[in-house]
Amino acid sequence: MSATLLPDYAGGGIVNLMQSIATACGAPPGLYPQQAQLPATLLARARHIVLLVIDGMGLRTLGRHTASPYLQQHVLGSLTSVFPSTTASAITTFMSGLAPAQHGLTGWHMHMDEIDQTLAILPLTPRQGPPTVAPADLPAQLFEHPPLFRGFDREAWVVAPQSIASSPFNAWHARGAQTVAYSTLPGLFACLSDGLLDNAQARYIYAYYPELDSQSHHFGSDSRQAKHVLAEFDQQLGECIRRLRGSNTWLLVTADHGFIDSPPRRVVELDDHPQLAGLLFRPLCGERRAAFCYVEAEQRPEFERYVRRRLGRSVHLYASSALINAGWFGPPPYHPRLAARVGDYTLVMKDNWTIKDWLPEEKRYTMLGVHGGISPWEMRVPLIAVHL
Repeated sequence: MSATLLPDYAGGGIVNLMQSIATACGAPPGLYPQQAQLPATLLARARHIVLLVIDGMGLRTLGRHTASPYLQQHVLGSLTSVFPSTTASAITTFMSGLAPAQHGLTGWHMHMDEIDQTLAILPLTPRQGPPTVAPADLPAQLFEHPPLFRGFDREAWVVAPQSIASSPFNAWHARGAQTVAYSTLPGLFACLSDGLLDNAQARYIYAYYPELDSQSHHFGSDSRQAKHVLAEFDQQLGECIRRLRGSNTWLLVTADHGFIDSPPRRVVELDDHPQLAGLLFRPLCGERRAAFCYVEAEQRPEFERYVRRRLGRSVHLYASSALINAGWFGPPPYHPRLAARVGDYTLVMKDNWTIKDWLPEEKRYTMLGVHGGISPWEMRVPLIAVHL
């Protein structure tokens, strides 16, 4: 389990798939190479292009869940996620066409200097204390990347669960597209059929399904619950494929990240390391599998010594600036606040270890399935493609 896989931004990652899609939809040339197996010239021949993102469906997960014949029979290859391999960073890539180096969203918890507050970036809620700015007003202050869909020469739809379809994050990233909300899995596929079989103009549809991620977090990625979710999705996908035959549609399915399971005995709790916690001048940011640490300059030698001596079997310690320069977040140009958003150090967890701190007012919970790191299980996602 000690193998690692870094993100590929040069042709084999989700950002390259988005470059192919955006170019096929008429967007001007972007920063990244296209995905070689699905170049824009191939995708553009279809009337419609659909991208279905199943949150948490790593390549390993799909391979182990045998009740997924429609997904498995159309696997074209695989892609890497971005770093960190997490929803906040990868979904932003799907909705912006940019790597984290450009869009600047680097994990679930992010300290935003613009408002001097640490936020859970998808719901745009503060980790501690009352909000200093209403969530509805935050996207205009915090997000600088341009809308992807306004550059398209075809109509765009964003199909999202009803619970998040009109959230400030989703609404900001869906500018230029029509937002369609669904409440059930059959409802998701009904939205796709309605959008592709009504004899309307050519469309690009981006659709997001979160349930596999939720069940994998709670019960584990190999759990009965996770397998049931994927089997149900596969059944609905098979019916959708039959309905859409002859519609001249490219139906693409992939994921934002995969999963690794981490039992409680493999969690580094900062409650057990008060000396380390005392060296941080703000709580951990990022993810349980890739944590960003903010350390005052005079405390850094002691911080490095503590991590190497006490946490060496569970943690790889990196200067965050070194990861930026090595291209983990993507190639330049860099978001002007990227360095500030990844702190002074990054703790990349080894094997299936995680790290967690808890603030006094936070409700504690366990999380068996995790992601955000650089194991192949977390980084490698399937690329599924079928022309209908």
